[in-house]
Amino acid sequence: MELSILDSQGKDTGRKISLKDEVFGIEANEHAIYMEVKRYLASQRQGTHKSKERAEIARTTKKHHKQKGTGGARYGSLKGPLHRGGGTAFGPRPRDYSFKLNKKFRRLAKISALSAKAQANAIMVVEDLKFDAPKTKSFIQVLSALGLENKKSLFVLADKDKNVYLSSRNLQGANVVESSMLNTYQIMNANNLVLTEGSVRKIESVLSA
Repeated sequence: MELSILDSQGKDTGRKISLKDEVFGIEANEHAIYMEVKRYLASQRQGTHKSKERAEIARTTKKHHKQKGTGGARYGSLKGPLHRGGGTAFGPRPRDYSFKLNKKFRRLAKISALSAKAQANAIMVVEDLKFDAPKTKSFIQVLSALGLENKKSLFVLADKDKNVYLSSRNLQGANVVESSMLNTYQIMNANNLVLTEGSVRKIESVLSA
């Protein structure tokens, strides 16, 4: 698959880049994508939810009323879940929601996600971005030139660039990530994937190994 390389003004540079079929051209495995996105979102959960059970309620242990003769139920404690202010029955407890997937399966998921974006014509390749200083206006100009002003986009850089990252931080629909930190969830969450020329080779070198 070949794509034209654009400059930061959105103009065709006249050069083309060939994307490897083993990374950008396979048949997408939807189940692998689903499981990897599920794993990523599960690992983001704090799992700090907690409610008090009857053993943890600070309340009198005096018997509520006599055992017999009232015509009502037999209550031995006001800490029970049937009473207002009582403990919760089988309430949530702190837990770790994360789970593991093997390395090959996660690699398949990422390649499937990239291939799905390629098949949907949702990938652009641009020259490496360089900003002299962090400036949101500069990044907005790039978005406008590429026709991505009101679209959710993900820019993938070859290496960490503080100025580019800070320039995009205030924009809700645009995200910037280093190629080594790219994950399946980010790929699928974006409407458009913008790869810098250098990041394409780095992604291919890691995923085609």
